[in-house]
Amino acid sequence: MTIKYKQIKEEIKSWILEGIIQPDEKIQSEHELAESFGVSRHTIRQALSELVHEEWLYRQQGRGTFCKNQSKRNLKQIDRTIGIITTSISDYIFPSIIRGIESYLSEKGYNLILASTNHDISRERKCLENMLGKKLDGLIVEPTKSALYNPNLNTYLSIEKNHIPYVMINAFYSELQPASITVDDELGGFKAGEHLLRLGHRRIGGIFKIDDKQGVNRMKGFMRALREHNISILPGTMITFHTEDRHTKPIQEVQKLLKEANPPTAFFCYNDEIALMILNVLRDMQLKVPEDISIVGFDDSQLAVASEVKFTTLTHPQTEMGLLAAKMIVDALEEGKELSVNDQVVYEPELVIRNSTKDINKN
Repeated sequence: MTIKYKQIKEEIKSWILEGIIQPDEKIQSEHELAESFGVSRHTIRQALSELVHEEWLYRQQGRGTFCKNQSKRNLKQIDRTIGIITTSISDYIFPSIIRGIESYLSEKGYNLILASTNHDISRERKCLENMLGKKLDGLIVEPTKSALYNPNLNTYLSIEKNHIPYVMINAFYSELQPASITVDDELGGFKAGEHLLRLGHRRIGGIFKIDDKQGVNRMKGFMRALREHNISILPGTMITFHTEDRHTKPIQEVQKLLKEANPPTAFFCYNDEIALMILNVLRDMQLKVPEDISIVGFDDSQLAVASEVKFTTLTHPQTEMGLLAAKMIVDALEEGKELSVNDQVVYEPELVIRNSTKDINKN
């Protein structure tokens, strides 16, 4: 039995071949197609993604999905390939980043190779070697455990020697000083700390992943906010963890803290994923957010609004970051330009205040 999304994919392809949809004509929205076919938007999204990948359709950010000129598609074979290596593909903010990259590269007629390190440095090396074994024209990389020394630096130097432009996103290996697109994580941590302090919180816990630079810098900014307000860091309130224990250590340490005589009244979390994890811990302990504990996350991801408690959080550009990374690579290739440390973009995160934080000044 044919999978439903494949049936839809073939139906849309027949519309293109029969001229029902004309070249560069905008097709119906995902919502309209879902209603027309009587399926979920997820099913429609699968069908459209494959059609985009196979060059039947192309996307324009903010405008929609369009029919590709098939005469151009048949006459011009794609001869340029961009590799994308991220620490994850399907989790958290990564689908949004990848969609941004894919939409721009598809519109420009570039091939795409996607790989994930799953937060493993040795796997990063394998991903790099596999891609270099193919005809690779450009590379977008999210570094793996960017706060630690990386043994794969020689591979990146080989990429440079072969004049393959590459951009690092979210963080970068400081030894290489590459082109990069990042968020000012230190500023974000500072803004989170300032927000909680303005609300009257003085016993504030921080939860940080310390094997990547995002976590280290977010902790640095948070601690700067405390210092500037002459607030002491209480024993045990700075919880640090590594990738491998991200699903266990934050939970265990928060549970310990909340059983003490004077537990924190607020937590600043490494990201929204950790914030949601802590929310569940608090529920299990019969504590309410924000009545008993305030929580601030980071990244303004879908998880920030996934439950009835909507997280106060810091923004992350996600799709915009993906679009810009792809544009930097394409521009470098088409203009014959070599990317360098001068090509660094830093986004300033904005504080988004929702209902997970409470002013306790009046208590």
